[in-house]
Amino acid sequence: MSAIDREAMEYDVVIVGAGPAGLSAAIRLKQLDPDMGVVVLEKGSEVGAHILSGAVLDPCGLDALIPDWKERGAPITVPVRNDNFYMLGEAGGIRVPNWPMPPLMNNHGNYIVSMANVCRWMAEQAEEMGVEIFPGMACSELVYGDDGQVKGVVAGEFGKNPDGTPGDGYEPGMELHGKYVFLSEGVRGSLSKEVIARYSLSDGKEPQKFGLGMKEIWEIDPEKHREGTVTHTMGWPLGSNAGGGSFIYHIDNNQVYVGFVVHLNYENPYLSPYHEFQRFKHHPMVADLLKGGKRVSYGARAISEGGYQSIPKVAFPGGALLGCSAGLVNVPRIKGNHNAMLSGKAAAEAAHEAIKADRAGDELTAYEHELRNGPVGQDLKKVRNVKPMWSKWGLLPSLTLGGLDMWTNTAGFSLFGTIGHGKSDADATGEAAKHKPIDYPKPDGKLSFDRLTNVAYSFTNHEESQPAHLTLVDPTVPTKVNLPKYAEPAQRYCPAGVYEVVEEEGSDPRFVINFQNCVHCKTCDIKDPSQNINWVTPQGGDGPNYPNM
Repeated sequence: MSAIDREAMEYDVVIVGAGPAGLSAAIRLKQLDPDMGVVVLEKGSEVGAHILSGAVLDPCGLDALIPDWKERGAPITVPVRNDNFYMLGEAGGIRVPNWPMPPLMNNHGNYIVSMANVCRWMAEQAEEMGVEIFPGMACSELVYGDDGQVKGVVAGEFGKNPDGTPGDGYEPGMELHGKYVFLSEGVRGSLSKEVIARYSLSDGKEPQKFGLGMKEIWEIDPEKHREGTVTHTMGWPLGSNAGGGSFIYHIDNNQVYVGFVVHLNYENPYLSPYHEFQRFKHHPMVADLLKGGKRVSYGARAISEGGYQSIPKVAFPGGALLGCSAGLVNVPRIKGNHNAMLSGKAAAEAAHEAIKADRAGDELTAYEHELRNGPVGQDLKKVRNVKPMWSKWGLLPSLTLGGLDMWTNTAGFSLFGTIGHGKSDADATGEAAKHKPIDYPKPDGKLSFDRLTNVAYSFTNHEESQPAHLTLVDPTVPTKVNLPKYAEPAQRYCPAGVYEVVEEEGSDPRFVINFQNCVHCKTCDIKDPSQNINWVTPQGGDGPNYPNM
């Protein structure tokens, strides 16, 4: 219990995060029992404000949750019509035919969507059923019960001074208590991180792995627009420097989603994922598509890539981890929204049964079993070796062997068993002395842009008088350890220009945190080689304001 005296509200289920997982859980709970008290707390200024995804949606999760979603007017209207995959070199590319790819890689029946808009629509469905949804309400801490279980959260705390003390207009927020608390915060959420550590949920599991996904929306020349076309690429510009690739999705209204993913297990601390993305747009194939168009918006977020062997225990005393908080992305398919929805549905069903049996605050073991053995576990188990193969053996061997492994897994077995990931992404970072700096081209302002200019297109805003939500365990580490040993990679891995090292004549280097720029991607929390940066939630409503990402 916090030392601050707060009012408390009681619910059956408290859900943190209005993404596809949290909203699916809320909807399913109300489907099962319209009288159940369900609240969803969202840190973004509105539902969808912090949702960023590719996204090609496999509708199986929505089919299971709301079978008549088409009749209800879901913003899911652009079916995939063409599916292309290219291996790029600097001057050109080779199209890889679709026929050797395992059936699970087929995008037939999937849709290109804005997940931000899908979540807005799901929130409408939930509210019509009686779910209470409070946007702009960041959950800053967990509330624990007498038996050590999670019994609620603190939400809506505003008005702290930069040093963390209450300011003149301080609002302490409220405690929202539930028989169960669902954490659906997305990747590397601060509360999820706390419960994973507190209850040792990752013991015996492989370390979670991550990628950094960056995305721009472009309006392009109508003559070049091909609604429903999906293109993925690998190869240039990353080469052997890092794993990753791109996506280009032709949505409606002459718009395309242009995205780039860099796996965060790269070694060279001089690598800048953001600048790799900007360089990618100068490839002839991409430059020709975008020429004459205009960038509409920009954003970035981390992606969980550990898959089946990295999923922590998802049920803990008093609650459950949902969606990306548990790490449910199918890496080769580049899809996780369907699994997020299915996890929310499964958690809701387990909680409903428990509450019906007068239980509260215990572990939802039925959810744990369903997640690992039901459709989510089956989806992820088939592709479990693709990411570790890529990390250990590189792009081309992993394409061949990973494809073979996925083919055999369709028959229910794997030639490789289950391959481990080994190091965390932070531990994978190499020392600067063993690597060469990378000279990135200067952005041209037409196809490529500097970070601060692009951050303006994420419509990010933070109240500057609050405490920085990017905290350092030891303030001396950036300049005393990371700078001499790793050339302080935070200057380069952050896609929003939050971190800089200022060196002035006659004084020691200073590590500066421009938290106002933060787009909440959590890369710093993941990739910092000293694990010295801790991302916590700022006050509610702050951060990016994505319109239709």
